[in-house]
Amino acid sequence: MLLVLLPVWLALGILQLPLGSTQECLSLQQALGAVRQMQKLLVVQEAAHLRGTRGLRQQLSVLQSHLQRQATKRNETCPQPAVPLNGRMLGQNVRVGHDIHFVCNAGFRLVGSETRTCRHNRTWSGTQPFCRSIDDCSSNPCANGGTCVDGSQSYTCLCSPGWSGPSCQSPIYAYWVTLSNASFSRQPRCAEGRPGSRRCSCDTGFQMRAGGMCHDVDECQLFQSNPQTRICLYDCLNLPGSYRCLCPPGYLLHVDHNTCEDVDECAGKQHNCTQGDLCINTFGGYRCVRPKCPPSRHNTSYVKTSAFQCERNPCPMESRACRLAANSISFHYLPLQANGTVPRVLFKMSTTRFVGDSLRFAIMGGRGQGVFAVRRSDRQTGELVLTSPVVGPATLEVELEMSEFSRKVLLGKHMFKVTAFVSPYEF
Repeated sequence: MLLVLLPVWLALGILQLPLGSTQECLSLQQALGAVRQMQKLLVVQEAAHLRGTRGLRQQLSVLQSHLQRQATKRNETCPQPAVPLNGRMLGQNVRVGHDIHFVCNAGFRLVGSETRTCRHNRTWSGTQPFCRSIDDCSSNPCANGGTCVDGSQSYTCLCSPGWSGPSCQSPIYAYWVTLSNASFSRQPRCAEGRPGSRRCSCDTGFQMRAGGMCHDVDECQLFQSNPQTRICLYDCLNLPGSYRCLCPPGYLLHVDHNTCEDVDECAGKQHNCTQGDLCINTFGGYRCVRPKCPPSRHNTSYVKTSAFQCERNPCPMESRACRLAANSISFHYLPLQANGTVPRVLFKMSTTRFVGDSLRFAIMGGRGQGVFAVRRSDRQTGELVLTSPVVGPATLEVELEMSEFSRKVLLGKHMFKVTAFVSPYEF
């Protein structure tokens, strides 16, 4: 203590060094005064030290909070996806739970995922798409009014009624109409056996009748009318000694020669949707749609963040109507086959971040509500269920609402606008 205090005392002039042969000692009052001076000095120094430490702690807290917000924001986003060459990306939001969409320029088709979703692990769903040039149909290979559908490695011709073949070069209906009765009957094949004996038989697809002639077996009449024995999924054309299955427009005959496959007109660019419309493939056709955000009302407005989603702009502080409106609106289009099995789950709703204590799911409106129901599959997921078979063609619309509450206080809600396009066919 003496080493610390001694310079202070010297500075105050309290200690006197010997002068000549005499030395003055401190009186008791002088010593007490010196101690009080030192106590005041220490108090001032301690207060300044505390103020400096407190300010440093506050600065460190602000810096930590800023860094945590940046880390949280970075953790909730996916890496920026690449835009395909000769194509475009629709949507800029790369946060968890949001979708982005890809389209190709005219003359190119999309290969890969048309829509990708930012998942909870900060990776994108699906595969990175690219745009491939459409060359297979450039030579117009389909004859007699046939429509060329570009495939991954080749093309397929959609033939006009009355024509068939890989390039629609063979007439079928005209051939069938001009057939004479003799084409459906022919002489049997006979062989001489023992003297006086003769054995005759008919070709495949023919049977011998009275008079010794081979008559065509009409497989369509025998089997097609009975659902248990029908040989064609859609329609049947009888031919001499055989038959051919037919499909309605918008379908191609499968390689098994009796079932029909839907043609994806949107993927093959075989549609007439105008610029700005989105092509939605359906069973046996396609629809052109253009999702729109609702107009501004009661201080509530929305901005389109992707081709199929709108998000609400920030609300004015005094606007209760805006705060009660949906935070976001998404559009969903579902192709359905007629008379499908029920009940059937068509659509699922969930939240990416659940901060409240309860979620509520409800049907709010739309056309065709009587065939839909909403049920909960787990704590964070609701399902739209088709409860009754639907006869097509038909278009059904339903509006779903998912609301999040904390102690019965609304935290936010999302609106799902679902449109179902029901095909005229059951395939």
